[in-house]
Amino acid sequence: MAHEVKDTKFDEYLEFPCQFSFKVLGVADDALVDHVMAVVRQHTDAGDYSPAVKPSSKGTYHAVSVSVTVTSKQHIELLYTELGKIELVRYVL
Repeated sequence: MAHEVKDTKFDEYLEFPCQFSFKVLGVADDALVDHVMAVVRQHTDAGDYSPAVKPSSKGTYHAVSVSVTVTSKQHIELLYTELGKIELVRYVL
């Protein structure tokens, strides 16, 4: 599944560095949060990030929300791209 982010306008609306919240929708699997947090840790400075997990009504999917410190428009786009590459992930919002 290709996830492309083009011509975003994050830099017009945000002052960096800032907190940015990512919501990752994926298959309800115990490993989902671990994969999401591994990507977050790989691409951000060390931080005590606390993901929130909310199961879907049928329990088929989980929504993982996490706020991270981002430093640029490119940083946000990189995180969207890398989170979207996780096999269990269906959408990154």
